[in-house]
Amino acid sequence: MKNMKLNIVYTAALIILFQSFTGFSVKAQTANSITFSVGDPLQSNMVVQQAKPMKIWGSAAAGDAVVIKADWMKSSKIVYADANNQWLIEIKVPSAAAGDFTRHTLSVIHKTDTVKLKDILIGEVWLCSGQSNMDMQLKPFLPWLQGVLDFENEIAKAEHPEIRLLDIQTDFKAQPVDKVKGGTWKICTPANAADFSAVAYYFALELLNRLKVPVGLVVSSVGGSSCQIWTSRETLAADPLLKAKYLDTYDNSPQSKEPLDSVVTFEKVVRPALFYNAMIYPLKNISIRGFLWYQGESNKDDKEMYTRLSIAMIRNWRNLFGQGDLPFYYVQVAPYNWQLNDSTAFNYAIFREAQEAVLKEKNTGFALTMDIGDANDIHPRNKKDVGLRLANNALAKTYGLKNIVYRGPQFSAMKTDKDTCIISFEKESISGGLTTSDKQAPKYFYVAGVDKVFYLAEAKIIDDKVFLYSSNVKKPVAVRYAFTNYPITNFCNKAGLPAMPFRTDKRDDIQTPKTTTTTK
Repeated sequence: MKNMKLNIVYTAALIILFQSFTGFSVKAQTANSITFSVGDPLQSNMVVQQAKPMKIWGSAAAGDAVVIKADWMKSSKIVYADANNQWLIEIKVPSAAAGDFTRHTLSVIHKTDTVKLKDILIGEVWLCSGQSNMDMQLKPFLPWLQGVLDFENEIAKAEHPEIRLLDIQTDFKAQPVDKVKGGTWKICTPANAADFSAVAYYFALELLNRLKVPVGLVVSSVGGSSCQIWTSRETLAADPLLKAKYLDTYDNSPQSKEPLDSVVTFEKVVRPALFYNAMIYPLKNISIRGFLWYQGESNKDDKEMYTRLSIAMIRNWRNLFGQGDLPFYYVQVAPYNWQLNDSTAFNYAIFREAQEAVLKEKNTGFALTMDIGDANDIHPRNKKDVGLRLANNALAKTYGLKNIVYRGPQFSAMKTDKDTCIISFEKESISGGLTTSDKQAPKYFYVAGVDKVFYLAEAKIIDDKVFLYSSNVKKPVAVRYAFTNYPITNFCNKAGLPAMPFRTDKRDDIQTPKTTTTTK
């Protein structure tokens, strides 16, 4: 059957697209008409998370026995369906040795029915979610998505049977459901990878190359979707501010009374909890290593409320999966002009600041995109570096590999010497020293005096510090770096990772930066 993927992308405005693909589930009819089934995501070709208990679940008539056999188990295990005709059991999964890509089998036996899952790998599993930049495939989806850089060669090289791909179909539900709609585990081949999330693919490829173990990707993402649609109603209701902004607004709207169907509208993809109920909650029994998240464009005007919402969602997901404080690595929104073409506007920079603040939540990490964006395309084509930067977070912080650089220069302190500002950076973020990607002077540094007006500054790197000067500011008191909507930056460390945007002022009444540059 033909598989298709729902996608909503942005152009001059958010453009709504819709596709669908058929689902997969293993079912057999028992004599007493109660359906025997195995949980939808449990399929041949899947990757099972190493060194964690594996949950196996499904339905059967109350009291019926279900037997589990896996080729890595010394003996089979048995479970009985409960009064609600549901069954669930945990089995142990061994650790994966580097270079071991053994194909395994697992059988689920119910009376005369046997569901045999073949070609199972034991390795690392990550759940990837967000909106269109996570959803963006390797191949073009014209006219809105141009494909990744050099997509023809990238797709041709995507022959990696140790990587397995599960793409969840878009679905809306008013209440949490146990069954996920669609999605079939596929082996990573050029044909299958072409239709898959590029960011997730590049992340998995780097993990495979570094760890030498199989990698499974579960992608549950929808273009144009908001953070609140991936968050449970209970989570939003528990916080008065989130409840007022997200729940109450929609619960009191006429749209909330409309019946849900498969038709995708922009209003529907920002309605609270709908994707959480249909596309996250049903995955709760899967053992995973962590989460990847690339989202934010649909919440760009939420400012600091986005920090609160994101942290609430992270905790919501961690509680749902019940596997501790699972790592959560996310991507900064890329520079984009939003068709305003105003080089001094900084509302999107404020949103990036709100994204950065999510780092205060434990076990999180951030992949920056300030140097690889496209001011005229909200879907920048360089998804390889995004995947690599997410992977570096995981390799360093989750897997404990040494000498992995996962962040660029991060502001530490500012001091002034007469008309010059001197900026220092956190020592561990410098990684070999400060530099620029094009060997030119660092761009997009601004300084301001007591008049609160920012001027573009001349910047020089001296001994792992940046010295700033503007003839328009005789007594500088504040600095901003890359704090506008769409600066494509060149300032980085010698590992090639871009510096984190920052501002030393926190005053909402500050004026927009001047764009005039001067020399000393």
